[in-house]
Parts: sequence; structure tokens; C-alpha cells
Amino acid sequence: MESEKRKPYPSDLNDAQWQILEPLIPPAKLGGRPREVDIREILNGIFYEIRSGCAWRMLPHDLPPWQTVYHYFRQWKGDGTWERMNRELRTKLRVADSREKQPSAAIIDSQSVKTTKVKGTRGYDAGKKVKGRKRHILVDTMGLLLIVLVHAANIQDRDGAKLLLNKAKGHFTRLRLIWADGGYKGKLVDWVLKTHGWILEIVNRDKGVKGFQVLPRRWVVERTFAWLSFYRRLSKDYEVLTETSEAMIYAAMVHLMVRRLAFNTQPAGP
Repeated sequence: MESEKRKPYPSDLNDAQWQILEPLIPPAKLGGRPREVDIREILNGIFYEIRSGCAWRMLPHDLPPWQTVYHYFRQWKGDGTWERMNRELRTKLRVADSREKQPSAAIIDSQSVKTTKVKGTRGYDAGKKVKGRKRHILVDTMGLLLIVLVHAANIQDRDGAKLLLNKAKGHFTRLRLIWADGGYKGKLVDWVLKTHGWILEIVNRDKGVKGFQVLPRRWVVERTFAWLSFYRRLSKDYEVLTETSEAMIYAAMVHLMVRRLAFNTQPAGP
């Protein structure tokens, strides 16, 4: 295989990680040309691009052609493969941590990021003074991604939360409680309960405390954003379509989780 002939990159899948991901790869379509590409190398190309932050056309020449790598990324975006991988790996990590497959509690938050000169949805977040988009995420108590929605930055957190939670409807049957910061207080609390039957609990800052403060439960989602910050493609939103931005985030979480799973399942030494 190609991956055995070249010097590996830090973002490459090792054998243990590939063994976990391989069963989650969609099979080749019936009736077409037989699949000739090395899918492990395709994934290595995708993870290199997201981790390094380079443009697709600037992928190293010892990886598959950028057009082929991008084709598979786009195909898996369209057929839901990235979301399915995220779900399967999250379940494996939760079970490995002696938890239920689905969470009963979650944390919601948003992150405003700048966009570039490419066309697409964008807006101005007056609070953060950022022109671009918002990444709205819902994570479990381990900080693992449940669902993500990318929208214009001028959409208020309470309105963006409605869009995100509507998207999550029907996917998490055990979910009962969601923690959020003060930006989500108000009518949204009643809306969440009436519309979805979930309790939205606001975690407020202590009055009189200035500067940074670690808030109960809230730090979990902040840590998830910190994990994503290691993937330089996510430093800004470079994508034309918000759906592509979401797929990038799912793919980054897939890379993060498969590395953690492989590390946790390594046999102990003598």
C-alpha cells in the first residue's frame, strides 16, 4: 500500500486506528468501476488537510491526487458518512467508559468564527465583534459531539439553539437535560420544554467575579472547542456551504475519537 511506501505524517492513521475505521467505510457502489484507490490513504489525505489547514490543491504529492481525496470527502458529506462515523465512534467511547450508548444530559454552546472572501452565508456577531459564522454544537458530558449546526453569526444564540435542537429531535431518545450559559436564558427555556420535553438549565456566572471563571458543566463544551482548535482548517470558516463546514467538524471529531479509541484499546505492556 501507499501508506507503507512513504514517510508517515503525524495525522496519518496507524494500524490500530485504521482497524477501527475500516468497517465504517461505505462499500464501493455496485455496477461501476472496481474501487482502485487505497481508502486508508484517502482518509490520511482528508485528515492531513483538516489538521494542517492547507488548501485541497496543496496536498502533498505522496498522498493521492487532491481531486480524488476531495471527491471522497464530498461524497461522504452528501451521504451522511461523517455523521454516522461520529455516532459510531462516540458510542464506542461511551461504552468503553462504562456509560450508556446515548446520553441523558448534554451541553450547548456556540462559537463565532471569521469567514474568508469566498461566497456563502455570513453575518456580523455584534457581541463578539466577528463577521462570519457561528458553530452551534451539542456535546455529551464527555465533550463528544452529538450534533453541529453552522449558521450566520448574526443569528442570536437563542434562535440558533432552536435550529440546532430541532435538528437533534428524534436522535437522542434518552436526552432529558441540557446545560447552557446565560446567553440562552429567557423564553427559550420554556420553548425547549414544551417543544422537545427537555429541561434547559442555565449555568450562570457568580456575581461579583471578574475575569475568567470555570463554570460547572460549561467547561466541557469549551474543552470541545479547544480540541477542535488543533485542526487548523477550522481556525476560520473557509467553506462556501455551511454543510461543508459541518462535515469538516464531524471529520475532525472522527479523527480525534479514533485516536483516543485506539490508544485506550492498546494492550498493556509486560
